[in-house]
Amino acid sequence: MYIILVYDIGEKRVAKMLKHCRKYLNWIQNSVFEGEITEAKLKEMLMGARAIMNEDQDSVILFKSRNERWLDKEIIGVERSSIDNFL
Repeated sequence: MYIILVYDIGEKRVAKMLKHCRKYLNWIQNSVFEGEITEAKLKEMLMGARAIMNEDQDSVILFKSRNERWLDKEIIGVERSSIDNFL
């Protein structure tokens, strides 16, 4: 499945969450990630995210799609992390 993940995490936990999410998805902008992920890897990633975050103060939002081709992505300005160069 293809997901876009957005998080709003307390300042003290942001670096940990960034490092954790980069293990699974492509970082595209501050607190925003995208990529293909299996259901098992998604569960693994969310379990780790829950360990980092304070669920009373922080949030993680997932947008799910069966495939990236069902989304139109338009970038205006500087692209944070291009993934078009991968073979």
